[in-house]
Amino acid sequence: MHRETSQEIDAVAADWAARIDRGALSPADEGELDAWIAGDARRLGAFMRMRAVALQSNSARALGPDFDPEAFAQAEPPAATPITRRRLFWLGGSAVAASALGAIGLGLMMRDTVYETKLGEMRVVTLEDGSAVTLNTASRIRVAFADARRTVTLEEGEALFDVAKDPARPFIVEAGGTSVRAVGTSFSVKRLSDAPVEVLVREGIVEVAQPATPRPVRMTANMRIVTSHAVAQPVAIAPTEVDREIAWRSGRIAFEGEPLAQAAAAFGRYSDTRIIIEDPGIGREEITGLFASNDPVTFARAAAASLELKAVIGPGEVRLSR
Repeated sequence: MHRETSQEIDAVAADWAARIDRGALSPADEGELDAWIAGDARRLGAFMRMRAVALQSNSARALGPDFDPEAFAQAEPPAATPITRRRLFWLGGSAVAASALGAIGLGLMMRDTVYETKLGEMRVVTLEDGSAVTLNTASRIRVAFADARRTVTLEEGEALFDVAKDPARPFIVEAGGTSVRAVGTSFSVKRLSDAPVEVLVREGIVEVAQPATPRPVRMTANMRIVTSHAVAQPVAIAPTEVDREIAWRSGRIAFEGEPLAQAAAAFGRYSDTRIIIEDPGIGREEITGLFASNDPVTFARAAAASLELKAVIGPGEVRLSR
């Protein structure tokens, strides 16, 4: 028997929430909704989350700019009253308004936390659960922790995640439609403009959900996957290659036979100084070595000496030619 995924449950819950927003349900529809909720323990929570989102969105527009959610949240709460599931769903009038206000206050108290780095900067962030995130150059993450899950959105750049184990709260990294799920492990995620999302597992096990695949792909240590609109599969790589890929956390870039043009472009992520290759044939030459990520001039000089090229240094650039 097919077990619904959380995404499938959320989709159905959102549909029910939208139907309720359009007007009262008929008795038959109410019975259908009750039967759907009773079919899986996860459905009630999903439905209530979707209703809270709808209430927050609708009521925020009605409350206007003078509403103070912090003052509301600090007010003395009313005494608890037993409530049935049906009454919870079909509350009307002032009770619905109070629920909406509560949802807004909670949403504002649980603001996301943003961490970012500038060009050429690296940063290590310790999250509230003990997990550590190492941000590469020009990167930005948004952290939102809840009781049931820990979510980090990689909005741009690259980050290495050393996740604290917590089986009750999976650690989810979202990046451009790709979702990486872990409990306790070490992995990196790269999301650059106009490029597929790349996931590299250093330790442990993760599950990667891709836009083009209905089910997550499981990855173990020393594996890489490059996601796109096509179905991608993880590829095993050597531990030494994993070390090269994450050399950036110590301020280094490692190359092992990469084309010179690709290596030069990599330095563009760390510095405003550009390496310009005038001849496409030169760009296809291969380069190997370990270099300081914030020193493109020294790299260009080393590449010129190795490949018998000329390096002309000018303001904000280095030109390589024969």
